[in-house]
Amino acid sequence: MSVEQKLYGCQSMTGELRRVLVRAPRAEDLHGSRMCGWRAEPDPFGIAAEHGAFCKLLAGAGAEVVLAQSRADGNPDAIYTYDPALVADAGALLLHPGKKCRRAEVPAMAEDLERAGVPIAGWLQDHQLAEGGDLCWLDEGTLLAGCGYRTTEAGISRLRELLPGVEVLAFDLPHWQGRGAVMHLMSLISPLAPDLAVVYAPLLPTRLAQLLDDRGVELVEVPDAEFATLGSNVLALAPRIALAVEGNPETRRRMERAGAEVLTYRGNELSKGDGGPTCLTRPLLRA
Repeated sequence: MSVEQKLYGCQSMTGELRRVLVRAPRAEDLHGSRMCGWRAEPDPFGIAAEHGAFCKLLAGAGAEVVLAQSRADGNPDAIYTYDPALVADAGALLLHPGKKCRRAEVPAMAEDLERAGVPIAGWLQDHQLAEGGDLCWLDEGTLLAGCGYRTTEAGISRLRELLPGVEVLAFDLPHWQGRGAVMHLMSLISPLAPDLAVVYAPLLPTRLAQLLDDRGVELVEVPDAEFATLGSNVLALAPRIALAVEGNPETRRRMERAGAEVLTYRGNELSKGDGGPTCLTRPLLRA
C-alpha cells in the first residue's frame, strides 16, 4: 500500500505530516474553562478565528485536516486532541487521562478515529492512567513516556503490553508546581528531526538528557523567559519544518540557527488552556 493510500500510521514525531485530526472550538463548550483550569475563558470569535488560521497552516503544509465531529459536552480541553489517544502503525490506542474532566474525550475520540478510518488497536483500563502529552516517539521503535501526575506506572506498563515491538522508556517528571499544574513530558521536549529537538533543559529528566546525547540529538534550548509562553511546544510538520505559537522570538532564532524553518500562528485564545500546536493536533499519518 502506498503512502497516499494509507489512512494511519504515526510512530514518528517528525516525519512529514500527511493526515491530522483536530477539533474546532465551539462557543457552547468554552464555559467549562474554569472547570478545566484555563487561565481565562477565551473569546469565542477570537478562538474560532485562530483555530481556522491554524488549520490553514496545516493544510498549506500538505496535511489532510480531519475535523472531529463528536460532542465535547462543555469541555474546552477537547480541542487539545493530542491527549486522548496514541496512533501507532497498528492503529489507535485509547488512553485514560489523569485529568478527570478529560476522560469523556476518549470515547468521543474513538468515534472520530473510526469515522476517519483508524482502527482501535487497544485501550487502557480505569487504573491505568496515560495522556498523550506524556508520550513522544524518539524513533519508530522507541517511545518516551513521562511518569507523573497525569501518566502512571500502570499506564506505562499497559502501553508496553500494547506495543510489544516498541521500547517504551519511562522518565520521572518533576513535581514542579504540583498536581494541579500542566506538566507533561512534551512540555519539556519537542522533536524537530531525528537528530534535533527543542527542550527546556532545566526541567529535562537527567536520564532523558543522557539518552538524547547518546543518540546524537542536538538540543535547541528554550530560554527561561519563554518556557511559560509555550516556547518548548513545537509541532514538526516535516523534518526541520516547525510550527510554533507566536511570541517566543529567541526560541525561534535558536531553531533557525539550528537549520529549522519556523512557521508561526496566533494563539492568544487557543493557548489559554496552556496548549500549543502539538496539543492541538492528533497526527494520524506521517511519512
